[in-house]
Amino acid sequence: MSLFFAAGSPTTEFSSVEVKAALFSALDKLGKRNRVLAVPPDFTRMHSKSGQLTEYAWNYYGDALTDVLPALGTHKAMTDHEIQTMYGPTPRDLFRVHDWRNDIVTLGEVPGEFVCQVSEGKVDYPWPAQVNKLLRDGRHDLILSIGQVVPHEVVGMAGYNKNVFVGTGGVMGIHRSHFLGAVYGMERMMGRADTPVRRVLNYASEHFAQALPIVYVLTVVSKNTAGKLVINGLYIGDDAECFERAAELSLKVNFVMMDREIAKAVVFLDPHEFKSTWLGNKSVYRTRMALADDAELIVLAPGVHEFGEDPTIDKLIRKYGYCGTPATLEAVKNDAALAGNLSAAAHLIHGSSEGRFRIRYCPGHLTRAEIEGVHYEYGDLAEYTAKYDPAKLKDGWNTVDGEEIFYISNPGLGLWAYRERFKG
Repeated sequence: MSLFFAAGSPTTEFSSVEVKAALFSALDKLGKRNRVLAVPPDFTRMHSKSGQLTEYAWNYYGDALTDVLPALGTHKAMTDHEIQTMYGPTPRDLFRVHDWRNDIVTLGEVPGEFVCQVSEGKVDYPWPAQVNKLLRDGRHDLILSIGQVVPHEVVGMAGYNKNVFVGTGGVMGIHRSHFLGAVYGMERMMGRADTPVRRVLNYASEHFAQALPIVYVLTVVSKNTAGKLVINGLYIGDDAECFERAAELSLKVNFVMMDREIAKAVVFLDPHEFKSTWLGNKSVYRTRMALADDAELIVLAPGVHEFGEDPTIDKLIRKYGYCGTPATLEAVKNDAALAGNLSAAAHLIHGSSEGRFRIRYCPGHLTRAEIEGVHYEYGDLAEYTAKYDPAKLKDGWNTVDGEEIFYISNPGLGLWAYRERFKG
């Protein structure tokens, strides 16, 4: 087990030249490789800088980089435009599409007793360690799992083996990991590296994935004082140490610990990145621990045109809506379709305010009836954008017409929490 490169701090800003040199130095330590698979995130993680690192991996390996498999999870396949935008000149014919319903193999099964133990008895089902078959059967002598470590609602901190077991995972693995995190409680997990879901993934890595030649390339990314996205840290290794170091730095640069609660928050969802509430509800997940009781969360969502990216899940979200944990768990008991799509149930829990604060969605391509049908309040996008203009607001506290609001330009970059609400 090795750490091939590790550097970063809250004030570090890697240049492109430095990132490329760091990656090359790490790959030099691996020795010659003949058949390489890169597994970066998809366009929903554009800001992770993983596209740049994937391009550099192609620069290094040339024809030895035989496949690029974006870790779609349940997301839609990337378009040609998205691939070009994110990965630059990396050859288009290298890209493969992960089909989470069909293209998977099961490496092993985490025992139900273990899942029950780490979840404190919340669930007791076994968890299948599923990956895209290309990882097991592609005859690669190196798998580069590339991604960003940042606070996350399902696993606590994104990145590392989540990119493998969820990003290239299958139906049962994705559903059960999401549901585990939801019933355990996302507010108990977000911003923490050691969580029940992570322990399950680590069990799978240790027991079932040792034969896979995986090396992790992990970034920590934030906005600098000028508002520019920068890489604060880069960690490359084949075990948990690179993740733990990245998670430690991410907490310093991505976790905004607040001294007072937010009464009104305005969150902007970049239309190129957020096209569904499945993704756009990062606006809810990442701010909920900072919102006061009876607060209003206004979500400016010009690109949002659907609820779930998967048709089956979209239908379930429309049927039940974001109705809170008790109602969702009751629906799981009574509806085989929802019970068979537990990640949808988890998402419904994640996206609910549990009646504690108001969520006003201002979508570009959904109607008032559709928004109110999933138990959100509706806001006219033009009206609310005119009042809360993203071009004029700065991240953090602003005053608009004498009213104090807290503005977030990209909820995917961090986690916001009121100090008294975040225990431990």
